[in-house]
Amino acid sequence: MGKQSVSTQSTWVSSGINAEYNSVSCKMQWWWLAAGLGPLLVFAQEPVQTALDYNSVEYKAKKFVDDAEETLRIQAISSTFASWGYESNITDATQKVSEASQTQFELLNKKLGKEAQMFDITQIKDRETIRKLKLMKNIGTAALPENKLKNFISLTANMGKKYSTAKVLDFETKKKRFSLEPELTEILAKSRNAEELKYYWEQWRESSGKQIKSMYHEYVDVYNEAAKLNGFKDASIMKVDPYESDTFQEEMEETWLGLKPLYEQLHAYVRSKLHGFYGEGIVKNSGPLPAHLLGNMWAQSWSNIADILKPYPNKPSINVTGEMIKQGWTPTKMFQKADDFFQSMGLDKMPDKFWSGSILEKPADGRELTCHASAWDFYNGEDFRIKQCTRVNQEDFVTVNHEMGHIQYYLQYKNQSYFYRSGANPGFHEGVADILSLAVGTATYFQRLGLLGEEVDVSDEQTNINILFDMALERIAFLPFGYLVDKFRWDVYSGKTSLENMNCHWWKLRNEIQGMMPPARRSHEQFDAGAKYHVAGDVGYVRYFTAFIYEFQFYRALCLESGKYVPGDPKKPTS
Repeated sequence: MGKQSVSTQSTWVSSGINAEYNSVSCKMQWWWLAAGLGPLLVFAQEPVQTALDYNSVEYKAKKFVDDAEETLRIQAISSTFASWGYESNITDATQKVSEASQTQFELLNKKLGKEAQMFDITQIKDRETIRKLKLMKNIGTAALPENKLKNFISLTANMGKKYSTAKVLDFETKKKRFSLEPELTEILAKSRNAEELKYYWEQWRESSGKQIKSMYHEYVDVYNEAAKLNGFKDASIMKVDPYESDTFQEEMEETWLGLKPLYEQLHAYVRSKLHGFYGEGIVKNSGPLPAHLLGNMWAQSWSNIADILKPYPNKPSINVTGEMIKQGWTPTKMFQKADDFFQSMGLDKMPDKFWSGSILEKPADGRELTCHASAWDFYNGEDFRIKQCTRVNQEDFVTVNHEMGHIQYYLQYKNQSYFYRSGANPGFHEGVADILSLAVGTATYFQRLGLLGEEVDVSDEQTNINILFDMALERIAFLPFGYLVDKFRWDVYSGKTSLENMNCHWWKLRNEIQGMMPPARRSHEQFDAGAKYHVAGDVGYVRYFTAFIYEFQFYRALCLESGKYVPGDPKKPTS
C-alpha cells in the first residue's frame, strides 16, 4: 500500500457519505480493480523469449510455477470444503477432518515452497514468474517440522473452538447460557444498564480470552520459530510480508498519527455525551472512555449508542432496523436485496450454489459453529458461499453487503491462476468489499428500498450532520482499534512486551491509542485480546485499518468515473 495518511475531516465526510443508489453507472467498469492489482496483471502482458529453450531456467521455472499453481488449487478445494465442514458444524469429528486436510495442504505448500527456493530468480526474465516464485517462498508455518506443524494446526483450531463455543450465564437469573451471537451482541447494543453491561463485558472475557491464554503463549513461540525458518527476524515481520513493504509497520503508525486528531475530537464529544447520560460516577468528563458503554463488545464501533450521541435529536438520522422488522424482512431477503443492488450495476448475480450452500442465519438445530461473518471461495470456479449468523437490523444489512462484496471480487477473478485469486494485499480485498457498503448505508438507498420516508431530507444541514455523524461512529471510531490489534501482536512477537505482561500491554495500547479503560481492574492473569475473534482465530486485523482508507479512495475514483462527482462543480459535490 502507499504511505498516504488521511488527516482532514473532509476526507471521511466527503468520500461517499452522500453516496446514492445510482451513484455509479449501471454498467460500471471495474478498471480500477485491475489497476489496483498493479503489476500482477501487467506482468502477464510481457513476452518471454520467443524461441523456447526447454532446458533453460526460464522454461523450467515457468513450467514449475504453472504446475504448482494447479496442484495447489486442486488441494485448496478439498481443504476449503473441510474447513467449511468444521466451521459450520464444530464437532470433534469435523475438527479431525479439517486438521488432516489442512496438514496435507501445508505439507504440499512446504514441498513446493522449498522447490521454489531452489530457483535463482536472477536467471529469470519473466516478471510474472519471478513474482509467483517470490509468493511461494514464504511458506509461513508450513516451514515447521511435520509433527510440530500438526500440533500447531490443532492448537489454532482449539483456540478458535474455545472462542466460538464460549458461553456466559445471564445477568439476572444466572441460569441461561448466552452466546456472543446473538444474545451478547444484542445486549451490548441495546442495554443502557451500566452494571449489566459491565457484567457481560467481564464474563465474555472470562469465558473466551482467559481460556486460551496458555495456548496463546505456545502459539507465539511456534510462530516465531516458523518466522526464523522462513528467514525473518520474528513473526511480526513475517505477518506483514504480504503487504510488500519493508517499512509497513512504520507506515501504519504514521497513517494513524495523521488520523488521530480527528478521532480525538470525536472521542471528546462522545465522552461529553456519555458523561451527561450516565453521570460523573460512571463516565468522567476527562480521560479515557469506559470500554463497556460504547454499544459493542470491543468498543470498535459506536453506532449502537447513536440515540445517546445524536448531534440534533429533533432531526432525523438513518436507522431503518425498526422498519425492516415491521416489513417482515428476513436474513434471506437482506441477501436478495444486496444481490439486486450488485446486479443493478451490471455485476454478476449470485450463482445458484451460493443460495443452496451458504448459511445466512444461525441454524436452529443447536449446533456449534463459527458465527463470525465470512465469505468463502472454494477454488473450483462455481462454489462461493457466505457464513453469517445474520440478525435483521441495519448494521447486519451493511455487513451482508460487505460479505457479498467479497463474493463479487471472487467472481471477478475466478478465472485467474491460483496465486492471483486473492487481493493485491489483505487490506485491498477488504477495501473492495467495503466500497459498496458505503453506498448501501445512505438515506437515498434506504428510501429506494422503502425503508425510509421521503421526509428525511439529506439537503437539510442538521439532518445531513446527523447522517455524517452516524458514519463517523462506524468508520472513524474504528480506526484506532483497527490499528492497535495487530500493533499489539507485533509487540508480542517481537518481544517488545513479555508473554506474562501481554494483557497489561494490551490495555496500555488501548488506553494510549484508543482512549479506552476497562470497567474493572485487569491483571496479567487475563488475556483480553483473546476475546476478539481475529486473535483467537489467527486472522490478521490491520487489513481492516488499511481498508477503511482504501475504500474512500476507491469510492472517490468511482464517483469521478461515473461523473457523479466533478471537482469544483457545486452541483456535483462529494458531500
